[in-house]
Amino acid sequence: MSVFTVITVLFLSWTSGSVPESQTVEVQPGENITLSCINKAGSATQTEWFRVTNRTKASCISSMFEHDETASFCDGFGKEKYEMMANTSKIFLHIKDLDFSDSGLYFCGFYLNAHTVISETTYLNVQGKHVIWTIGENEPDGIKILIIAVLGGLSGVLAIVAIALAVKIRKLQTAVNEELQQERNKVNPHTFCNVPSDNLTYAAINFQAKPKRKRRPASGREIEPNVVYAATR
Repeated sequence: MSVFTVITVLFLSWTSGSVPESQTVEVQPGENITLSCINKAGSATQTEWFRVTNRTKASCISSMFEHDETASFCDGFGKEKYEMMANTSKIFLHIKDLDFSDSGLYFCGFYLNAHTVISETTYLNVQGKHVIWTIGENEPDGIKILIIAVLGGLSGVLAIVAIALAVKIRKLQTAVNEELQQERNKVNPHTFCNVPSDNLTYAAINFQAKPKRKRRPASGREIEPNVVYAATR
């Protein structure tokens, strides 16, 4: 799969459809709360809880693969304050002894069919009474912008990860091809093109000219012994 295809798939998985349904919960410091989101997986898959604070800082809280296993926590979060649970219909995040630093946008994500799907979001405000409302036309523009910015930022992060993975895969393929070529050279070590010049043996061949036949000179020929002389008076 090419880099552009990977980026396109990841981008569409985050931007398709409308903004996820959201609610705001306001609580007093020191209280406990349990957040929940709909389990869109329906089967075993990677599921994570995230939190966004100060509009730009996104953090992973916890993750699990199956709803009956123990969740693992990301850096900066621990089981002494957080507890992640799940069943076939919902994913829960229980937070103990809330303080002002716990305020932020919470949401969970699922890995489905090679896409990351974001469930509904909850904005937790540690300062007052419980007030629940749903995104609509009368919702403050700040929350809408925050949600859109979060989703856009996460899509950018996934695009960068996709590019890094594609580059790494390309390097691995190149290394494998080079290794295969070396193996082929080992199988055929006597191929002419692979024989070093130092291992070649040269032989000298001398050609002798054919000796010329010597002819006797005319003066050197023997006189025939049978000669008849005649005289006339």
